[in-house]
Amino acid sequence: MNTTTIIAVLICLTFAFILSGIPVYVSLLMTGVGSLAALAMTTGTPMATNAVSQSIFNGMGSLSLLAIPFFMLAGEIMNRGGITEKLIKFAMLLIGRLPGSLANAGIIASMLFGGITGSAQATASCMGGIMIPAMKKDGYSPEETCGVIAGASTCGPIIPPSIIMVVYATAVGASVGAMFMGGILPGILCGVFLIGTVLIRNRKYKFPRRTEKLSAAEIRTTIIDGIIPLGMPLIVVGGIMTGLCTVNEAGAISVAYSLIVSLFVTKSLEIKDLRQIFLNAVNSSAPILLIIACAKVFSYGLTALQMPQLVNALILSLTNNKYVFLLLVNILLIIMGMFMDGGASVIILAPILAPVAQSLGISLIQFGVVMAFNLTIGNITPPLGYCLFITGKIGKISVPKVVKGTMPYLIAELVVLMLITYIPFLVTAVPLVLGYSI
Repeated sequence: MNTTTIIAVLICLTFAFILSGIPVYVSLLMTGVGSLAALAMTTGTPMATNAVSQSIFNGMGSLSLLAIPFFMLAGEIMNRGGITEKLIKFAMLLIGRLPGSLANAGIIASMLFGGITGSAQATASCMGGIMIPAMKKDGYSPEETCGVIAGASTCGPIIPPSIIMVVYATAVGASVGAMFMGGILPGILCGVFLIGTVLIRNRKYKFPRRTEKLSAAEIRTTIIDGIIPLGMPLIVVGGIMTGLCTVNEAGAISVAYSLIVSLFVTKSLEIKDLRQIFLNAVNSSAPILLIIACAKVFSYGLTALQMPQLVNALILSLTNNKYVFLLLVNILLIIMGMFMDGGASVIILAPILAPVAQSLGISLIQFGVVMAFNLTIGNITPPLGYCLFITGKIGKISVPKVVKGTMPYLIAELVVLMLITYIPFLVTAVPLVLGYSI
Protein backbone atom coordinates (compact mmCIF):
# COMPACT_ATOMS: atom_id res chain seq x y z
CA MET A 1 0.00 0.00 0.00
CA ASN A 2 1.53 3.33 -1.06
CA THR A 3 1.64 6.49 1.05
CA THR A 4 -1.21 8.22 -0.82
CA THR A 5 -3.56 5.30 -0.18
CA ILE A 6 -2.58 5.17 3.50
CA ILE A 7 -3.31 8.89 3.91
CA ALA A 8 -6.68 8.58 2.14
CA VAL A 9 -7.65 5.67 4.40
CA LEU A 10 -6.61 7.58 7.53
CA ILE A 11 -8.58 10.70 6.53
CA CYS A 12 -11.67 8.62 5.74
CA LEU A 13 -11.31 6.84 9.09
CA THR A 14 -11.13 10.18 10.90
CA PHE A 15 -14.43 11.37 9.44
CA ALA A 16 -16.00 7.95 9.94
CA PHE A 17 -15.03 8.00 13.63
CA ILE A 18 -16.41 11.52 14.14
CA LEU A 19 -19.66 10.90 12.28
CA SER A 20 -20.20 7.66 14.20
CA GLY A 21 -20.29 9.62 17.47
CA ILE A 22 -16.75 9.05 18.75
CA PRO A 23 -15.48 12.27 20.41
CA VAL A 24 -13.45 14.44 18.06
CA TYR A 25 -10.33 14.40 20.24
CA VAL A 26 -10.40 10.58 20.44
CA SER A 27 -10.88 10.35 16.67
CA LEU A 28 -7.91 12.63 16.01
CA LEU A 29 -5.74 10.79 18.52
CA MET A 30 -6.62 7.40 17.02
CA THR A 31 -5.85 8.59 13.50
CA GLY A 32 -2.61 10.23 14.65
CA VAL A 33 -1.42 7.05 16.33
CA GLY A 34 -2.53 5.07 13.28
CA SER A 35 -0.46 7.31 11.00
CA LEU A 36 2.63 6.78 13.17
CA ALA A 37 2.04 3.02 13.06
CA ALA A 38 1.67 3.15 9.27
CA LEU A 39 4.88 5.18 9.01
CA ALA A 40 6.74 2.59 11.10
CA MET A 41 5.47 -0.26 8.92
CA THR A 42 6.29 1.42 5.61
CA THR A 43 9.79 2.51 6.66
CA GLY A 44 10.66 -0.53 8.77
CA THR A 45 11.58 1.63 11.76
CA PRO A 46 10.34 1.51 15.38
CA MET A 47 7.11 3.40 16.02
CA ALA A 48 7.72 6.93 17.36
CA THR A 49 5.65 6.50 20.52
CA ASN A 50 7.36 9.43 22.23
CA ALA A 51 5.98 11.68 19.51
CA VAL A 52 2.46 11.14 20.88
CA SER A 53 3.15 12.57 24.32
CA GLN A 54 5.44 15.28 22.94
CA SER A 55 2.84 16.39 20.41
CA ILE A 56 0.10 16.54 23.06
CA PHE A 57 2.36 18.57 25.36
CA ASN A 58 3.33 20.94 22.53
CA GLY A 59 -0.30 21.27 21.51
CA MET A 60 -1.34 22.34 25.00
CA GLY A 61 1.79 24.40 25.59
CA SER A 62 1.12 27.12 23.00
CA LEU A 63 0.99 30.47 24.79
CA SER A 64 -1.66 31.87 22.43
CA LEU A 65 -4.12 29.20 23.61
CA LEU A 66 -4.43 31.02 26.95
CA ALA A 67 -6.69 33.47 25.13
CA ILE A 68 -9.41 30.81 24.72
CA PRO A 69 -10.23 30.20 28.42
CA PHE A 70 -9.82 33.92 29.18
CA PHE A 71 -12.34 35.03 26.55
CA MET A 72 -14.73 32.19 27.37
CA LEU A 73 -14.65 33.09 31.06
CA ALA A 74 -15.18 36.78 30.33
CA GLY A 75 -18.09 35.96 28.02
CA GLU A 76 -19.64 33.67 30.64
CA ILE A 77 -19.39 36.38 33.30
CA MET A 78 -20.95 39.05 31.09
CA ASN A 79 -23.63 36.64 29.91
CA ARG A 80 -24.63 35.77 33.46
CA GLY A 81 -24.47 39.45 34.34
CA GLY A 82 -27.71 40.22 32.49
CA ILE A 83 -26.32 42.18 29.55
CA THR A 84 -28.76 40.86 26.95
CA GLU A 85 -31.62 43.24 27.75
CA LYS A 86 -29.26 46.21 27.96
CA LEU A 87 -27.77 45.46 24.53
CA ILE A 88 -31.21 45.08 22.96
CA LYS A 89 -32.34 48.46 24.31
CA PHE A 90 -29.08 50.02 23.11
CA ALA A 91 -29.57 48.46 19.66
CA MET A 92 -33.13 49.75 19.49
CA LEU A 93 -31.83 53.24 20.24
CA LEU A 94 -29.32 52.94 17.36
CA ILE A 95 -31.96 51.67 14.94
CA GLY A 96 -34.52 54.34 15.80
CA ARG A 97 -37.56 54.23 13.51
CA LEU A 98 -35.98 52.23 10.71
CA PRO A 99 -38.44 49.80 9.02
CA GLY A 100 -38.33 46.41 10.66
CA SER A 101 -37.07 48.08 13.83
CA LEU A 102 -37.15 45.05 16.11
CA ALA A 103 -35.61 42.72 13.53
CA ASN A 104 -32.77 45.15 12.84
CA ALA A 105 -32.26 45.74 16.55
CA GLY A 106 -31.95 41.96 16.96
CA ILE A 107 -29.23 41.91 14.31
CA ILE A 108 -27.22 44.71 15.90
CA ALA A 109 -27.68 43.33 19.43
CA SER A 110 -26.57 39.89 18.23
CA MET A 111 -23.43 41.42 16.69
CA LEU A 112 -22.64 43.21 19.95
CA PHE A 113 -23.41 40.17 22.09
CA GLY A 114 -21.45 37.84 19.81
CA GLY A 115 -18.50 40.22 19.97
CA ILE A 116 -18.57 39.81 23.75
CA THR A 117 -19.12 36.05 24.03
CA GLY A 118 -17.50 34.89 20.76
CA SER A 119 -20.16 32.18 20.40
CA ALA A 120 -22.89 31.89 17.76
CA GLN A 121 -24.77 29.33 19.83
CA ALA A 122 -24.73 31.47 22.99
CA THR A 123 -25.94 34.43 20.92
CA ALA A 124 -28.80 32.43 19.40
CA SER A 125 -29.82 31.15 22.82
CA CYS A 126 -29.63 34.40 24.79
CA MET A 127 -30.85 36.78 22.08
CA GLY A 128 -33.46 34.31 20.88
CA GLY A 129 -34.87 33.91 24.38
CA ILE A 130 -35.83 37.59 24.44
CA MET A 131 -36.12 38.66 20.80
CA ILE A 132 -38.11 35.75 19.36
CA PRO A 133 -41.11 36.12 21.73
CA ALA A 134 -40.96 39.91 21.37
CA MET A 135 -40.86 39.79 17.56
CA LYS A 136 -43.71 37.27 17.40
CA LYS A 137 -45.77 39.51 19.68
CA ASP A 138 -44.93 42.46 17.42
CA GLY A 139 -46.42 40.67 14.41
CA TYR A 140 -43.47 38.94 12.74
CA SER A 141 -44.08 35.42 11.46
CA PRO A 142 -42.38 32.64 13.49
CA GLU A 143 -40.28 31.67 10.45
CA GLU A 144 -39.05 35.24 9.91
CA THR A 145 -38.38 35.71 13.61
CA CYS A 146 -36.27 32.58 13.98
CA GLY A 147 -34.56 33.23 10.63
CA VAL A 148 -33.42 36.72 11.60
CA ILE A 149 -31.99 35.66 14.97
CA ALA A 150 -30.37 32.49 13.63
CA GLY A 151 -28.75 34.43 10.78
CA ALA A 152 -27.59 37.28 13.04
CA SER A 153 -26.04 34.87 15.54
CA THR A 154 -23.26 34.03 13.05
CA CYS A 155 -22.00 37.63 12.75
CA GLY A 156 -20.65 38.08 16.27
CA PRO A 157 -18.03 35.28 16.34
CA ILE A 158 -16.19 36.95 13.43
CA ILE A 159 -15.94 40.24 15.31
CA PRO A 160 -13.10 40.07 17.88
CA PRO A 161 -12.60 38.38 20.20
CA SER A 162 -13.17 35.20 18.18
CA ILE A 163 -12.44 31.72 19.53
CA ILE A 164 -12.39 30.07 16.09
CA MET A 165 -9.76 32.57 14.93
CA VAL A 166 -7.54 31.71 17.90
CA VAL A 167 -7.85 28.04 16.95
CA TYR A 168 -6.92 28.78 13.32
CA ALA A 169 -3.99 31.02 14.26
CA THR A 170 -2.64 28.33 16.59
CA ALA A 171 -3.05 25.63 13.94
CA VAL A 172 -1.12 27.46 11.19
CA GLY A 173 1.18 29.74 13.18
CA ALA A 174 -0.56 33.00 12.19
CA SER A 175 -0.84 36.12 14.34
CA VAL A 176 -3.93 36.06 16.56
CA GLY A 177 -3.93 39.86 16.67
CA ALA A 178 -3.87 40.10 12.87
CA MET A 179 -6.71 37.58 12.66
CA PHE A 180 -8.79 39.61 15.12
CA MET A 181 -8.20 42.82 13.20
CA GLY A 182 -8.97 41.05 9.91
CA GLY A 183 -12.39 40.05 11.21
CA ILE A 184 -13.61 43.57 12.01
CA LEU A 185 -14.71 44.67 8.51
CA PRO A 186 -16.21 41.27 7.49
CA GLY A 187 -18.20 41.15 10.75
CA ILE A 188 -19.59 44.65 10.20
CA LEU A 189 -20.23 43.89 6.53
CA CYS A 190 -22.22 40.82 7.53
CA GLY A 191 -24.44 42.90 9.81
CA VAL A 192 -24.96 45.54 7.11
CA PHE A 193 -26.04 42.92 4.57
CA LEU A 194 -28.43 41.32 7.05
CA ILE A 195 -30.01 44.70 7.80
CA GLY A 196 -30.24 45.30 4.06
CA THR A 197 -32.03 41.97 3.70
CA VAL A 198 -34.59 43.00 6.32
CA LEU A 199 -35.19 46.31 4.51
CA ILE A 200 -35.63 44.55 1.17
CA ARG A 201 -38.06 42.02 2.64
CA ASN A 202 -39.90 44.85 4.39
CA ARG A 203 -41.11 46.07 0.98
CA LYS A 204 -43.13 42.88 0.62
CA TYR A 205 -44.01 41.95 4.19
CA LYS A 206 -44.35 45.43 5.77
CA PHE A 207 -42.66 44.62 9.07
CA PRO A 208 -43.76 46.57 12.17
CA ARG A 209 -41.94 49.83 12.86
CA ARG A 210 -41.38 51.22 16.33
CA THR A 211 -42.80 54.73 16.72
CA GLU A 212 -42.51 55.51 20.43
CA LYS A 213 -40.12 58.22 21.58
CA LEU A 214 -37.74 57.99 24.50
CA SER A 215 -37.21 60.80 26.96
CA ALA A 216 -33.79 62.35 27.38
CA ALA A 217 -33.36 60.53 30.69
CA GLU A 218 -34.26 57.18 29.09
CA ILE A 219 -31.83 57.77 26.25
CA ARG A 220 -29.04 58.63 28.69
CA THR A 221 -29.72 55.52 30.80
CA THR A 222 -29.88 53.28 27.72
CA ILE A 223 -26.56 54.59 26.39
CA ILE A 224 -24.82 54.14 29.74
CA ASP A 225 -26.26 50.65 30.24
CA GLY A 226 -25.19 49.67 26.71
CA ILE A 227 -21.70 51.13 26.79
CA ILE A 228 -20.74 49.42 30.05
CA PRO A 229 -20.80 45.83 28.69
CA LEU A 230 -19.38 47.00 25.35
CA GLY A 231 -16.32 48.23 27.21
CA MET A 232 -14.98 44.66 27.18
CA PRO A 233 -14.64 44.17 23.40
CA LEU A 234 -13.51 47.79 23.08
CA ILE A 235 -10.69 47.09 25.55
CA VAL A 236 -9.73 43.94 23.64
CA VAL A 237 -9.74 45.57 20.21
CA GLY A 238 -8.31 48.88 21.40
CA GLY A 239 -5.54 47.25 23.42
CA ILE A 240 -4.47 45.03 20.55
CA MET A 241 -4.78 47.78 17.90
CA THR A 242 -2.64 50.23 19.88
CA GLY A 243 -0.10 47.59 20.87
CA LEU A 244 -0.65 48.24 24.58
CA CYS A 245 -1.30 44.57 25.28
CA THR A 246 -1.02 41.15 23.68
CA VAL A 247 -4.05 39.00 22.90
CA ASN A 248 -3.52 36.98 26.10
CA GLU A 249 -3.18 40.11 28.19
CA ALA A 250 -6.32 41.52 26.57
CA GLY A 251 -8.12 38.30 27.53
CA ALA A 252 -7.00 38.59 31.15
CA ILE A 253 -8.01 42.27 31.25
CA SER A 254 -11.43 41.40 29.81
CA VAL A 255 -11.97 38.89 32.64
CA ALA A 256 -11.02 41.49 35.24
CA TYR A 257 -13.24 44.11 33.57
CA SER A 258 -16.25 41.80 33.36
CA LEU A 259 -15.84 40.81 37.03
CA ILE A 260 -15.60 44.41 38.22
CA VAL A 261 -18.60 45.49 36.15
CA SER A 262 -20.81 42.53 37.11
CA LEU A 263 -19.92 42.50 40.81
CA PHE A 264 -19.54 46.17 41.67
CA VAL A 265 -21.05 48.38 38.92
CA THR A 266 -24.22 46.65 37.73
CA LYS A 267 -24.23 44.34 40.80
CA SER A 268 -25.88 41.67 38.68
CA LEU A 269 -23.67 38.90 40.11
CA GLU A 270 -22.83 37.75 43.61
CA ILE A 271 -19.65 36.06 44.81
CA LYS A 272 -21.55 32.78 45.25
CA ASP A 273 -22.32 32.76 41.50
CA LEU A 274 -18.63 32.68 40.52
CA ARG A 275 -18.09 28.99 41.26
CA GLN A 276 -20.69 27.91 38.68
CA ILE A 277 -19.43 30.50 36.19
CA PHE A 278 -15.86 29.21 36.46
CA LEU A 279 -17.08 25.63 36.08
CA ASN A 280 -19.05 26.57 32.96
CA ALA A 281 -16.01 28.30 31.47
CA VAL A 282 -13.84 25.25 32.16
CA ASN A 283 -16.44 22.93 30.64
CA SER A 284 -16.57 25.14 27.53
CA SER A 285 -12.84 25.64 26.97
CA ALA A 286 -11.46 22.25 28.04
CA PRO A 287 -12.91 20.29 25.09
CA ILE A 288 -11.45 22.79 22.60
CA LEU A 289 -8.00 22.60 24.20
CA LEU A 290 -8.17 18.80 24.32
CA ILE A 291 -9.08 18.67 20.63
CA ILE A 292 -6.16 20.98 19.78
CA ALA A 293 -3.74 18.82 21.79
CA CYS A 294 -4.83 15.60 20.07
CA ALA A 295 -4.86 17.38 16.71
CA LYS A 296 -1.11 17.90 17.13
CA VAL A 297 -0.66 14.11 17.12
CA PHE A 298 -2.88 13.93 14.04
CA SER A 299 -0.91 16.70 12.33
CA TYR A 300 2.48 15.22 13.30
CA GLY A 301 1.63 11.78 11.93
CA LEU A 302 0.23 13.01 8.63
CA THR A 303 3.11 15.45 8.18
CA ALA A 304 5.56 12.60 8.71
CA LEU A 305 3.72 10.78 5.91
CA GLN A 306 4.27 13.93 3.79
CA MET A 307 0.57 14.64 3.45
CA PRO A 308 0.96 18.45 3.03
CA GLN A 309 3.28 17.95 0.06
CA LEU A 310 0.96 15.38 -1.51
CA VAL A 311 -2.13 17.58 -1.04
CA ASN A 312 -0.25 20.56 -2.43
CA ALA A 313 0.79 18.57 -5.50
CA LEU A 314 -2.72 17.17 -5.97
CA ILE A 315 -4.46 20.56 -5.81
CA LEU A 316 -1.89 22.23 -8.05
CA SER A 317 -2.33 19.42 -10.56
CA LEU A 318 -6.04 20.29 -10.70
CA THR A 319 -5.61 24.07 -10.78
CA ASN A 320 -2.98 26.70 -10.14
CA ASN A 321 -5.55 29.49 -10.25
CA LYS A 322 -6.02 30.90 -6.76
CA TYR A 323 -9.58 32.03 -7.49
CA VAL A 324 -10.63 28.54 -8.54
CA PHE A 325 -8.82 27.17 -5.48
CA LEU A 326 -10.71 29.52 -3.17
CA LEU A 327 -14.02 28.54 -4.78
CA LEU A 328 -13.26 24.84 -4.29
CA VAL A 329 -12.21 25.46 -0.67
CA ASN A 330 -15.41 27.39 0.04
CA ILE A 331 -17.53 24.57 -1.37
CA LEU A 332 -15.60 22.04 0.73
CA LEU A 333 -15.97 24.13 3.90
CA ILE A 334 -19.70 24.69 3.38
CA ILE A 335 -20.15 20.92 3.11
CA MET A 336 -17.95 20.37 6.18
CA GLY A 337 -19.96 22.94 8.12
CA MET A 338 -23.12 20.97 7.45
CA PHE A 339 -21.79 17.92 9.26
CA MET A 340 -19.03 18.99 11.65
CA ASP A 341 -18.33 21.60 14.31
CA GLY A 342 -16.39 24.59 12.98
CA GLY A 343 -13.55 24.35 15.49
CA ALA A 344 -12.91 20.70 14.67
CA SER A 345 -12.99 21.45 10.94
CA VAL A 346 -10.41 24.21 11.35
CA ILE A 347 -8.10 21.95 13.34
CA ILE A 348 -8.28 19.20 10.72
CA LEU A 349 -8.23 21.25 7.51
CA ALA A 350 -6.25 24.43 8.27
CA PRO A 351 -2.79 22.78 8.48
CA ILE A 352 -3.53 20.98 5.20
CA LEU A 353 -5.06 23.81 3.15
CA ALA A 354 -3.22 26.89 4.47
CA PRO A 355 0.20 25.92 2.98
CA VAL A 356 -1.47 25.44 -0.43
CA ALA A 357 -3.11 28.86 -0.11
CA GLN A 358 0.25 30.42 0.72
CA SER A 359 1.89 28.75 -2.29
CA LEU A 360 -0.75 30.41 -4.48
CA GLY A 361 -0.05 33.84 -2.99
CA ILE A 362 -3.08 34.01 -0.71
CA SER A 363 -2.60 35.76 2.63
CA LEU A 364 -2.77 33.46 5.66
CA ILE A 365 -4.90 36.08 7.40
CA GLN A 366 -7.40 36.41 4.57
CA PHE A 367 -7.59 32.64 4.18
CA GLY A 368 -8.15 32.26 7.92
CA VAL A 369 -10.96 34.81 8.08
CA VAL A 370 -12.65 33.23 5.04
CA MET A 371 -12.33 29.82 6.66
CA ALA A 372 -13.64 31.03 10.03
CA PHE A 373 -16.60 32.88 8.50
CA ASN A 374 -17.49 29.97 6.21
CA LEU A 375 -17.50 27.45 9.05
CA THR A 376 -19.40 29.83 11.33
CA ILE A 377 -22.14 29.91 8.68
CA GLY A 378 -22.34 26.16 9.34
CA ASN A 379 -24.35 27.05 12.45
CA ILE A 380 -27.33 27.84 10.18
CA THR A 381 -26.96 25.11 7.56
CA PRO A 382 -28.76 21.78 8.06
CA PRO A 383 -28.50 19.06 9.16
CA LEU A 384 -26.06 20.00 11.99
CA GLY A 385 -26.86 23.76 12.24
CA TYR A 386 -26.96 24.27 16.01
CA CYS A 387 -28.57 27.71 15.80
CA LEU A 388 -31.44 26.31 13.74
CA PHE A 389 -32.33 23.91 16.53
CA ILE A 390 -31.88 26.54 19.25
CA THR A 391 -34.09 29.18 17.61
CA GLY A 392 -36.63 26.58 16.48
CA LYS A 393 -37.03 25.34 20.03
CA ILE A 394 -37.47 28.87 21.38
CA GLY A 395 -39.87 29.83 18.58
CA LYS A 396 -41.73 26.52 18.90
CA ILE A 397 -41.55 25.70 15.19
CA SER A 398 -39.96 22.84 13.26
CA VAL A 399 -36.42 23.00 11.93
CA PRO A 400 -37.58 22.93 8.25
CA LYS A 401 -39.62 26.10 8.94
CA VAL A 402 -36.59 27.73 10.58
CA VAL A 403 -34.51 26.81 7.52
CA LYS A 404 -37.12 28.47 5.30
CA GLY A 405 -37.02 31.65 7.40
CA THR A 406 -33.21 31.64 7.54
CA MET A 407 -32.68 31.19 3.79
CA PRO A 408 -32.72 34.91 2.76
CA TYR A 409 -30.22 35.73 5.51
CA LEU A 410 -28.06 32.73 4.61
CA ILE A 411 -27.93 34.00 1.01
CA ALA A 412 -26.86 37.44 2.28
CA GLU A 413 -24.05 35.86 4.30
CA LEU A 414 -22.91 33.80 1.32
CA VAL A 415 -22.65 37.04 -0.67
CA VAL A 416 -20.45 38.48 2.09
CA LEU A 417 -18.39 35.29 2.02
CA MET A 418 -17.78 35.73 -1.72
CA LEU A 419 -16.84 39.38 -1.22
CA ILE A 420 -14.20 38.67 1.43
CA THR A 421 -12.98 35.71 -0.62
CA TYR A 422 -12.34 37.67 -3.80
CA ILE A 423 -11.68 41.16 -2.41
CA PRO A 424 -8.77 40.56 0.02
CA PHE A 425 -8.67 44.26 0.96
CA LEU A 426 -11.86 43.79 3.00
CA VAL A 427 -9.91 41.49 5.32
CA THR A 428 -6.36 42.79 5.13
CA ALA A 429 -7.03 46.56 5.23
CA VAL A 430 -7.19 46.94 9.03
CA PRO A 431 -4.24 44.60 9.81
CA LEU A 432 -2.08 46.37 7.20
CA VAL A 433 -2.93 49.82 8.55
CA LEU A 434 -1.94 48.64 12.02
CA GLY A 435 1.37 47.24 10.79
CA TYR A 436 0.63 43.53 11.01
CA SER A 437 2.32 41.09 8.67
CA ILE A 438 -0.31 39.26 6.63
